[in-house]
Amino acid sequence: MLTLKNDYLTAQINPLGAEPTSIKDNETGLEYLWQADAKYWGRHAPILFPIVGRLQDNEYRVADKTYKMTQHGFARDREFTTTEQSADRVVLRLTADTESRLLYPADFSLTMTYELVDHQLKVNATVTNPADTGLDFSFGAHPGFNIPFGDATADFTDYVVTVAPKQTYQRIPLVGPYSDSEHSLPIDLSRPMGLTHDLFEHDAQILTLTNPETTVMLSTAADDHGVALTTTAPYLGIWSPYPKQAPFVCLEPWWGLADDVKATGDLATKVAINHLEAHQDFNASYQITCF
Repeated sequence: MLTLKNDYLTAQINPLGAEPTSIKDNETGLEYLWQADAKYWGRHAPILFPIVGRLQDNEYRVADKTYKMTQHGFARDREFTTTEQSADRVVLRLTADTESRLLYPADFSLTMTYELVDHQLKVNATVTNPADTGLDFSFGAHPGFNIPFGDATADFTDYVVTVAPKQTYQRIPLVGPYSDSEHSLPIDLSRPMGLTHDLFEHDAQILTLTNPETTVMLSTAADDHGVALTTTAPYLGIWSPYPKQAPFVCLEPWWGLADDVKATGDLATKVAINHLEAHQDFNASYQITCF
């Protein structure tokens, strides 16, 4: 486990999956990240690559050849190499190998950078295409946050999600595990979204983000603690497992979506896919502010 520390926070990053496993307040010891109780969900904040969500029949095609890949891709279960480390910053990298090419026939490099700056954990992902041909992929993050935070007596339903800018967004419904982008519906987020477990009866709430930057805050009037996630991602998933009534919620910046209900299986035409030309880089970032 890799430990980052500054004057305010201590974070731990697991090289397996380059996954953050803890963000603690140094003064109070308050833990912000979900601690992977397998009774509810056995992960903390996995990386989603090279797909977000689920493929139809867990299959896709590249150049008329069919490949199998399970939900959210394989990066979350692969060992990353630590390439740089200091007291408050670490860089980890995953590159294509024989094992990955059985699932995903592409050369790639995925570099994850984590840095503590004051009360923030800053996260940057860089996807590099080292090949002479194009690269199709999705990327996302899946951090879970404790509800309540610390020893607070607040209930799940005492928490709200506030989205800034405050406006009406488009919400993409899911049909089973698949996106139904054609039937997006407006959702008024000029006021905070109250949390209930029933909100997730049909899986994640998925928002289309059209602003240059969006901040999503998880907080309660019952105490002063919460988190804010700021990102440039085009989509945001809000999720808690239903009907388990789990004591956490995930705020998930996504650069990609699950297969559409009308997906053809061709990776190049997959909904919300990212395409990198030869020898180009793609950057994705988000920041978690703890208070």
